[in-house]
Amino acid sequence: MALSCEPLPQDPAAENRSRGTLLAKAKESLVRRDGDPPAPFLVGQRYYEQGLYKEALKEFEKIKDTDFQAMYQLGVMYYDGLGTKKDPERGVEYMNKILNSDSPEAKHLKFAAAYNLGRAYYEGCGVKHSTEEAERLWLTAADNGNPKASIKAQSTLGMLYSMPILKDLEKAFFWHSAACDNGNLESQAALGIMYLYGKGTCQNTKAALECLRKAAELGNIYAQGHLVEYYYTRKFYSKAAALAKRATENDDNMLAKITDCHPTYVAQGAAMAAFYLARCLQLGRGIKKNQRAAEMYYSKACNLDPGVSSHLELAANLGTI
Repeated sequence: MALSCEPLPQDPAAENRSRGTLLAKAKESLVRRDGDPPAPFLVGQRYYEQGLYKEALKEFEKIKDTDFQAMYQLGVMYYDGLGTKKDPERGVEYMNKILNSDSPEAKHLKFAAAYNLGRAYYEGCGVKHSTEEAERLWLTAADNGNPKASIKAQSTLGMLYSMPILKDLEKAFFWHSAACDNGNLESQAALGIMYLYGKGTCQNTKAALECLRKAAELGNIYAQGHLVEYYYTRKFYSKAAALAKRATENDDNMLAKITDCHPTYVAQGAAMAAFYLARCLQLGRGIKKNQRAAEMYYSKACNLDPGVSSHLELAANLGTI
């Protein structure tokens, strides 16, 4: 399970000011020659948003002892090696300081810090590996489905409880439902699949298609891949081919970043779409036969996810798809 850090949570004091307004003010304050100096954190954050991590690091370092948001960003940067060499121990140190602080200024960062610490324990990076401690911290971060807590933690718990080590599909369904209700796209796709196959809940094709279609429309490739399979196996070949073609035209890495979905699941969905498109092209199902294009998409499916491709190839050889 590949994980990423939780983005910086918004300070409740800034709720009535848009992110764009804050960044515009920061930019304006950088170029004007008189008046008050810019807020130090906004300067660093502007650099961070632009991917100028070395510059951001310098600004955050100046104020880390008095600004918890700067400390949080430094924790992320040291853990992931953004603008500096990776130093996960220091990243963990900063997240622990935030989580254990009594300061009101750290309050809005605590759920995200708990999620990031859970990630560190799960990956065994900066601390000794412990799935149990990761689970505990993610449960703290998820806060029983609180929409103001870490929605990433809620979705991650859904995935954790779907894995063999802590498999509990009813818990997985609960957490994916919570994350989906709070707007998580990845959990919406996962819910669709759980409804479709009756995993952790009763089978409900109508609810499955509703979840999968909503997630697919918003760019979730994992959902698109499973929808392609659903259409193909029910002989809606034209629908399957059209959706598969759209799904395979995307830049998977960019889409994973934009939709905040795990690259592994993006690759799985794209591999499914590519394989079924190849099958349609090979057999002329819902699209004109094209052997050369079919071979290209079979190859693409294999490159995206060899495991998915091998499973589907076996099904094709057995004549089940």
